[in-house]
Amino acid sequence: MTEPHRRIETPESLGGERLDRALSLLTGESRSVTARMVAEGSVIVDGERALAGSQRLHPGTVIELMGGRTAQPETNRASEEVSLDVLHADRDVVVVNKPPGVVTHPGSGHPNGTLADALWSRYPEMARLGEPGRGGIVHRLDRGTSGVLVCALSAGAYESLASQLSSRLVRRVYAALARGVASSPNGTIDAPIGRDPANRTKMAIRADGRPALTHYRVVETFTRPTETLLLRCRLETGRTHQIRVHLASIGLPLLGDLTYGVADPFGIGRPLLHACELEFRHPSDGTEMSFVAPIPEDFAGALRAFGSDPRVLVTR
Repeated sequence: MTEPHRRIETPESLGGERLDRALSLLTGESRSVTARMVAEGSVIVDGERALAGSQRLHPGTVIELMGGRTAQPETNRASEEVSLDVLHADRDVVVVNKPPGVVTHPGSGHPNGTLADALWSRYPEMARLGEPGRGGIVHRLDRGTSGVLVCALSAGAYESLASQLSSRLVRRVYAALARGVASSPNGTIDAPIGRDPANRTKMAIRADGRPALTHYRVVETFTRPTETLLLRCRLETGRTHQIRVHLASIGLPLLGDLTYGVADPFGIGRPLLHACELEFRHPSDGTEMSFVAPIPEDFAGALRAFGSDPRVLVTR
């Protein structure tokens, strides 16, 4: 028999799970790929060749993968280009403060030098979790957006965090500098978002888009050097470019956002949007976890130029 190229012991969190689904979570391969591996006889479970992907696993069950190596993300691609600001780490999760200008995970035009590369280099177990190429990344921040991000380090944590996000149990608060005058001190933007049919790289408010809900509150109002608002925005959904599109739709475009907003008066050159707070339940015991990401210097500098104290953002 061919020597196994990988042996995996089923973790407690995947006890009772289907073989093909557990393999997908443990290797980062799609369900179709893991189902084909089983059908081709490339999977051994406790010494016996697996006959069906629907087979249920027990904690401690040993799985052996035979034959060619399955694809997985590389963990050493230009990871030295990105330094990690780790706010918290344990056996299940790692929470980081992403700097502005860094792409969250590899994608079109950004094959390496991403936050994910740096994370996979430090926590190689991450690379096998979740969707291929996004190992352990359960939510993302745009390249220009800074702030707090939680990632999974175990299959159980990945499932739990993904479930909390889809159930709107994760509290995500952003600070934003937007040009304009608010009609009220707080409000809710409930408008579906989908791909802009005229430009597939952009998002837009669309009747056939996915539901999107953003709550906002005015923290401070500035008149010089331009009429600007400091806002706290809380997401209930996590659509691509959600805050940027929603604020622009009500006449409050983000400073520095050249796609949906307006240029900033300081030449910072990125959307002045920062994920400042994140709360979720720990996957292992349900403990409420709460994190605040320090404001990056470019954002803090803009606030000081408006005559504000960046510490105002940590008061709820």
